[in-house]
Amino acid sequence: MKEEVIRLNEISRHFTVGTEVVRALRSITLTINKNEFVALMGPSGSGKSTLMNLLGCLDTPTSGQYFLNGNDVSRMDDNELAEIRNKEIGFIFQTFNLLPRSTALENVMLPLIYAGYNKSKRIKRAEEVLEDVSLSDRIQHKPNELSGGQRQRVAVARALVNHPSIILADEPTGNLDSKTSIEIMGLLEQIHKAGNTIIVVTHEESIARHSHRIIRLIDGMVESDEINKDVKTMADYVGEEVVK
Repeated sequence: MKEEVIRLNEISRHFTVGTEVVRALRSITLTINKNEFVALMGPSGSGKSTLMNLLGCLDTPTSGQYFLNGNDVSRMDDNELAEIRNKEIGFIFQTFNLLPRSTALENVMLPLIYAGYNKSKRIKRAEEVLEDVSLSDRIQHKPNELSGGQRQRVAVARALVNHPSIILADEPTGNLDSKTSIEIMGLLEQIHKAGNTIIVVTHEESIARHSHRIIRLIDGMVESDEINKDVKTMADYVGEEVVK
């Protein structure tokens, strides 16, 4: 039996802009199970960024319920949401969001500080995940000493460090060239195979094709929710010349 990680019941999110009410999300109901690899797609204004913020506990809905691992997070206060974000959700951003004056190791250790790990455990765990993303030889480098792909690998390692329930990747290849984008998606494939639940927010069809399920939004509603029958994997790129 599939294990449910996320359940949204009639989720809506409205914003007031001046005298106008913007209905960014309209009664969305969906379920995401453990170890799914899902792409959220949609044009600008479709609501995908608003939905990502809700899934990442960066915002709360106007109405409806959001259950994460059986816990109703839609009514939690800011402190409770911050704890959920740190323990349950690993974030990967388009702009990497690394501390510029900190080393790769220090950037990856940061969530563990908030989680209350002692220093020796923080270092050990951060070194483990940096090795998992093939950066064990770059742990003392600062972001400006790393390539874009290496910076995103640091961000991936930071997302994994707390053993989160879900990995939320917001346009994770948006600042990368095509070759590096494929490498990062290959890394996400490996993470998925290891048992993680991954949700990628993207506007690129080529990136969405790496996922196993594609949810398309339009005007704040789910337009379609389909299994991807033509999953693109790293093996498909063997022998191809990739140029942006």
